[in-house]
Parts: sequence; structure tokens; C-alpha cells
Amino acid sequence: QVQLVESGGGLVHTGDSLRLSCVTSGLTFTSYAMGWFRQAPGEEREFLAAITWNGGKAIYQPSVKGRFTISRDNAKNTVYLQMNGLKPDDTARYYCAADRGTSPLLSDYAYEYDAWGQGTQVTVSS
Repeated sequence: QVQLVESGGGLVHTGDSLRLSCVTSGLTFTSYAMGWFRQAPGEEREFLAAITWNGGKAIYQPSVKGRFTISRDNAKNTVYLQMNGLKPDDTARYYCAADRGTSPLLSDYAYEYDAWGQGTQVTVSS
């Protein structure tokens, strides 16, 4: 049974940092690219970042590039999202997702991801 479990969310103030973690099980972690998405109430799910199976390449949504960093530890079957300079507009539920494949071509489309976690809430107060 494939499981993705996010953690690290919380209530922070403008300018603070958070590091989200996503621990996976039930899949061969190195066979998957990993991504992070977020969804605010009443909004569509939004792509944030993705990383190849070996961590060799990452892509970002322009609005978070330079503030957010995706990384992975294949020995721990875990993907991370370091978020710096948080703003109230970053308030959302954050999800990690797994995209089967070892291609260097990363996807920013949610429908192409095969497995999802339940999310972790991030709230940024002004």
C-alpha cells in the first residue's frame, strides 16, 4: 500500500520559514519523481516544485522560485520543501505527490502524478 505522509506545517508569521517533509512507503522511491503542490480554499491545486528521482534536476513555479527549495533523501524515502520568506498568500494545504518514472522531464500537471498524501496545513499570518 502506497503511502505519502506530509508533516511540518503550522502557523507562522510573515517572513518565517518552514520545512515540510513527506515520508513515503509502499513504493520504490527511486523510481519516482516527486512534487509539491498546494491548494487554498476555493482555489485549484497549484504546482510548486518537482525533483527528479536522483535529485539531479528540479523545477519551480515562478512565484516560489528563490524562496522554496525542494530536495530529497533517497536513503530515507523522503522529500522536503524548504520554504523561506513566507507570505500570507502562501497560506494553503500543502501536498506531496509521486510521479512514476526516471525521466529528466518533470511535470507540473497534477493529473500526471500517481500518488498523493493527505496534506499538511500552512498558515501565514501578517
